[in-house]
Amino acid sequence: MLGCPNYQLLSLVLILLLITVDPSSQESRVKSGVFLSPAFVLEPGSVSNKFYFNIGFPKGHIAIKNFDAEVVDEAGNAVPLYETYLHHWVVIRYYNRKGVEVTKYHDDLGFHQSDFIVKRNSGICGGGLSQYFGLGSETRKTITYVPDPYGIEVGNPVEVPPGYEEKWLLNVHAIDTRGAEDRLGCTECRCDLYNVTKDEHDRVIEPDYIGGLRCCYDETRCRVKDGFQGSRRSLYLKYTVKYIDWEASIVPVKIYILDITDTWKKPEKSTATVSRHHCQV
Repeated sequence: MLGCPNYQLLSLVLILLLITVDPSSQESRVKSGVFLSPAFVLEPGSVSNKFYFNIGFPKGHIAIKNFDAEVVDEAGNAVPLYETYLHHWVVIRYYNRKGVEVTKYHDDLGFHQSDFIVKRNSGICGGGLSQYFGLGSETRKTITYVPDPYGIEVGNPVEVPPGYEEKWLLNVHAIDTRGAEDRLGCTECRCDLYNVTKDEHDRVIEPDYIGGLRCCYDETRCRVKDGFQGSRRSLYLKYTVKYIDWEASIVPVKIYILDITDTWKKPEKSTATVSRHHCQV
């Protein structure tokens, strides 16, 4: 470059900057969709644990960059956890046979059925934890942004079985702790506070089962203080999906959910690979 005029060097630098700083980066093409779940009605002490099929979700072959959710009231205001405890929320991807409406919750989510196929995440759990997004109340304000050049690929028509279409379902488990006699006990689903002896499947709850999901199922009620009065109110899960249209330059990200209560152990001297584990959730 000896003898090269200064203006030519400056031009070369500008060209290199234009190549390096791509104005069409993923961030500049991110779209956003804001959705509300169907309303769930709560009053002091009550529990809602419902499944909503075919929820609103961005269409097409896309890369998800971010997914946030929180409970809001009818005015759109965020509801604090000390009033409505979000035990868990999960968003599950599934394939639905065209022309067939799935209207009820299936206990064996994750197993193939004639009209309903769950598209699990890439984790190793064989039973539950099949969701793409959501866990417990700690997810509020947890950063889930997927940086460039990565994205969570969904909506790829090649992956959808013939005769089916991709849809999404939402499960929201919320506990109204206003006026609770023992707010912590209600959020921990202590069985004595819910006054139940059988779970939602009419199975007797063992005496050594102190608390957990089997005691705070849909339409149960946690004990509230004598004389406490509180209004019934409609709440929603508000969720925001940020995404971009899929293209070949995006590196696909897989979702793995691990469970500390996984009881599977590899047999000694075994070289076999077990694809699913006995996660206890």
